[in-house]
Amino acid sequence: MRLLLVEDNVPLADELSASLSRQGYAVDWLADGRDAVYQGQSEPYDLIILDLGLPGLPGLDVLAQWRAANLSTPVLILTARGSWAERIEGLKAGADDYLTKPFHPEELQLRAQALVRRARGLSNMPRLEAAGLHLDEGRQCVLQAGVDIQLTAAEFRLLRYFMLHPDQILSKGHLADHLYDGETERDSNVLEVHVNHLRRKLGRSVIETRRGQGYRFAGVVQ
Repeated sequence: MRLLLVEDNVPLADELSASLSRQGYAVDWLADGRDAVYQGQSEPYDLIILDLGLPGLPGLDVLAQWRAANLSTPVLILTARGSWAERIEGLKAGADDYLTKPFHPEELQLRAQALVRRARGLSNMPRLEAAGLHLDEGRQCVLQAGVDIQLTAAEFRLLRYFMLHPDQILSKGHLADHLYDGETERDSNVLEVHVNHLRRKLGRSVIETRRGQGYRFAGVVQ
């Protein structure tokens, strides 16, 4: 999944970007609220992590502008402020969740995971389940018929996105938009290679090619 991190504390942003990247997210980072307003509306993010104390434009104003523009992307607010009043203001402005600094990285990981799943209408179970597969996001591997199958980082990112969107036709362009950050060169041939690797590991029936349209991940294997 592709994630926008809006945080002006550079050491913290570097730490969070590295941690989230290890968890399989493609992370774009911004430090200014004015830039975030435009970026959040122009790129297809699956989740936004937003600090409140931003230069240029406060985080609550950024969030209010996003929601006024009908941006429905889940937003997790980060703030060093701990008052109930500020929490309430954030939720009123359209935040989906709230995390007060300092926090444990695992808590951020689990909250982000829950928001992404909730946006897809899925429960926050320990593992994603579809097509007879059980994806362990913590270990970044998949269980099939009682057997653990190891995945590369790229295979994990791709399979997780497929499992969050079962039975949907996803074009190569759509997948690239959601699997790579804004600085990464996108190559549809590389995506095809990763799809073929997953088929060899999981079976060809799991991922169907729709000629001229893209790929469809089978929610239920017949």
